[in-house]
Amino acid sequence: MSEQKECNELTFEEKIVETLKGDTQKNALNFAAFLKANNLSTGDNHGTIVFNGDVLAWIHMDGKPDLPGPWTIWPDLIGTVPEGFVFEEAMKEVAWQNINICASCGGECAPGNKKSVFGKEFDNVCGAMLAFTDPDCESLECLKKLMEMRKYAMNIEG
Repeated sequence: MSEQKECNELTFEEKIVETLKGDTQKNALNFAAFLKANNLSTGDNHGTIVFNGDVLAWIHMDGKPDLPGPWTIWPDLIGTVPEGFVFEEAMKEVAWQNINICASCGGECAPGNKKSVFGKEFDNVCGAMLAFTDPDCESLECLKKLMEMRKYAMNIEG
């Protein structure tokens, strides 16, 4: 018997279709297909990306033009590439374009800290080092690679 979803609970894809429009929706659906193909899922209310019970990223999706909308993904990473994993220089450049500078949101990390992200130093970085807001195709490719990197790191850590 197939697993049934609770009444009124949307799948991630349904939430994307309901919430986002145009190229934003198309990009989000592409990312959802990647998650499914890589045995990644979304957690409660589709607010996290999960692998084997561990959170790999946080998601906000409301379709609104004000930040953090229409959708933003904050990957969980430590800013270094694990030994044995290939993360091209072009992907580092995309990651650097998405450094999450502290916006004094009230979090414990305010006013941000100096952090090294893939070998480059940044000031006033939020606790969530990267934020991909309304990611385009290039940013989505970087996000996919970051999800693969986290899975790889989890596998070598045990």
